[in-house]
Amino acid sequence: MLHALSDPVRLEIVRCLAGSGEQPCGALECAVSKSTLSHHLKVLREAGLTHTRADGTRRLVVLRREELEERFPAMLSSVLDCADPPQVALRSL
Repeated sequence: MLHALSDPVRLEIVRCLAGSGEQPCGALECAVSKSTLSHHLKVLREAGLTHTRADGTRRLVVLRREELEERFPAMLSSVLDCADPPQVALRSL
């Protein structure tokens, strides 16, 4: 999990999701290509940090905050509090 959060882009995605709740993958605006964003979302999902569900043709991503807090109390909050201000933005769809 910490390895997944060690990448600046993935950390910013998690910070963005922490502040906004469930979002479509297409709403995340990063300075990376779509395929690279897809890779970062896969790493976060496989690390157990996010959950992705299908809604028609869209994929909705949500941070698994409750499960993470239960298993690792205050870890996610500590990591997010120490990070620089977010660079990833949400775009309205």
